[in-house]
Amino acid sequence: MTEGAAALLRWYVEQGVDEAVGEEPIDRFAAPAPVAAAAAAPATPVRAPTPLRTPSPATPPPPPRAPVPLESPQLVEDARALAERCTTLAELEAAVRGFEGCALKRTAKNTVFADGTPGAPVMIVGEAPGADEDRLGKPFVGVSGQLMDRMMAAIGLGRDGGFYITNILFWRPPGNRTPTTAEQGMCLAFTRRHIELARPKVLVLAGGVAVKAVLDTTEGITRLRGKWTSYTLSDGTAIPTMPTFHPAYLLRTPASKRQSWQDLLAIDKKLKELA
Repeated sequence: MTEGAAALLRWYVEQGVDEAVGEEPIDRFAAPAPVAAAAAAPATPVRAPTPLRTPSPATPPPPPRAPVPLESPQLVEDARALAERCTTLAELEAAVRGFEGCALKRTAKNTVFADGTPGAPVMIVGEAPGADEDRLGKPFVGVSGQLMDRMMAAIGLGRDGGFYITNILFWRPPGNRTPTTAEQGMCLAFTRRHIELARPKVLVLAGGVAVKAVLDTTEGITRLRGKWTSYTLSDGTAIPTMPTFHPAYLLRTPASKRQSWQDLLAIDKKLKELA
């Protein structure tokens, strides 16, 4: 027996093939031999069954119920009604933390509500918490948040009195994916009330998702960035609003930092005008 054949035999034994079932090998790739048709056996007469009494018609089973979506339009309305009943930021935070309608809460570690100083002249609204924010329970605390802090510090604003920061979503989407329309609608009810209760002098929307959701527009961030618009509260108060790039985008595209610096200068100028 050659060395190769012996190695193959050992492999067969290791795999549990230790017994032959025939003397000749079988080519499994060959077409099977035609099977002769069996002779038709004479039909055995079948005795007719005894007629059965027809049972009374039974009540038809109810149709199957359609699955209830995790996030339905009714839950969006529930979130809106709950948010409108809140009269303080503390009440709103408690309402958000107790809300169970958004499926994102079931996969997140923490509810991420806000950070900074309530009542500060600038309110920043971003997209959604990331991994660091989900772990620590605060918005904008990762690498992009650190960049945001440095950007705001360049115009003399910090979290200790200069600005107040949050996201349109309070729970991290799995894998940092873009939040769905239903998820945005669910949390946006709270975010709108959040802006009304904070009443900043200037509203900054960071990133395309936040811009489209809060301003209810289909325009992209590259078209709206750097252009002043306004966000109107329920009482008619118009808040100057600046769409700008999200710091996470700036980390991926450093060349855009120049445009963001122009946005910061415009925000600083607006605050001085309002003062």
